[in-house]
Amino acid sequence: MVLPQLKGIKILLVDDEPNILRFLEIGLQNEGFEVLTAQDGLSAITLVKQFQPHIVILDVMMPGMDGFEICRMLKKTENLAVIMLTAKEEVEDRVKGLNLGADDYMVKPFSFDELLARIHARIRNHFPNMWGEVVAGPFRIDDRRKEISYEDKVLELSPTEYELLKFMAINNGLVLSKAMILDKVWGYDFNGEENIVEVYIRSLREKLNDREHRLIRTLRGSGYRIDVQ
Repeated sequence: MVLPQLKGIKILLVDDEPNILRFLEIGLQNEGFEVLTAQDGLSAITLVKQFQPHIVILDVMMPGMDGFEICRMLKKTENLAVIMLTAKEEVEDRVKGLNLGADDYMVKPFSFDELLARIHARIRNHFPNMWGEVVAGPFRIDDRRKEISYEDKVLELSPTEYELLKFMAINNGLVLSKAMILDKVWGYDFNGEENIVEVYIRSLREKLNDREHRLIRTLRGSGYRIDVQ
């Protein structure tokens, strides 16, 4: 996983399953985040006031006050990002959460690396001044200057090429489907053809001198993957 140079990011985990809380707490602390946990809505609301987290990772299905109500209350008064978790992969739940102000949505079970990528995205969007350079092998990503260097040379990239290469480099080692790339780079409302991804991948390969596709790999039927150390 590619790690940004982040300092002082605070995360509140809200879930009524102790095992999940402990797993995520240990993992996020190991990544350098300051983490607190809550197992119910009232505790979560109280901790937000005291702890003032940058990000709340919030389970939907909890006894008493559910995640939707907590999200609604937090987004009314707090400057923070909310990532909602659910065990149900239902469009209605996702739409409801997003309409209440949630910034992202993940379905259990999920990979810890994917959660980290989502957290990094929320930090870049909500707290850009706290986001330092990201180093991924030969890549150096400066999100404040919107520049990516490859082997210490700044690449000449269009805004879309920048977002695509940044998304792939930050998710180093993960297979990214065309649908996922379109969703994260072009946005939910993109109505064009999927082959636009191939066009931009081809352009990036040319600028990276990746003629043999050793850097940006194509996995037929699955998507693309960047492999850097």
